[in-house]
Amino acid sequence: MENQQNSILKIYASTTDKIDTRLLYEFIVFKAQEEGISGVSVFRGIMGYGSSSKISSSQYWEMNEKLPVVVELIDKTEQIERFFKKIKPDLMNMSKGCLVLIEPTTILLQKSGK
Repeated sequence: MENQQNSILKIYASTTDKIDTRLLYEFIVFKAQEEGISGVSVFRGIMGYGSSSKISSSQYWEMNEKLPVVVELIDKTEQIERFFKKIKPDLMNMSKGCLVLIEPTTILLQKSGK
């Protein structure tokens, strides 16, 4: 992937958001793997708010915490754009909101583990 046009697709949502009965971040990770996306990471935040301006924060006594989550996918730009087109209808049909952006990136090193 080095020396090619690469991008990061970032999807901001909540840990409790779902597509049908599956958690959104799980849906995206497994779909990305099916589609051959090079890399995906899920990051859970401890506090934040989105377009609703309602603050979500981590409380140790809450079992089902609604926290911010960011799913980042990295691949060639054309792969990222193709993947987003495939999942966009699912995101549009969610009852909750999300924010999706794409950023160009430069991969300096990609080393596979053994």
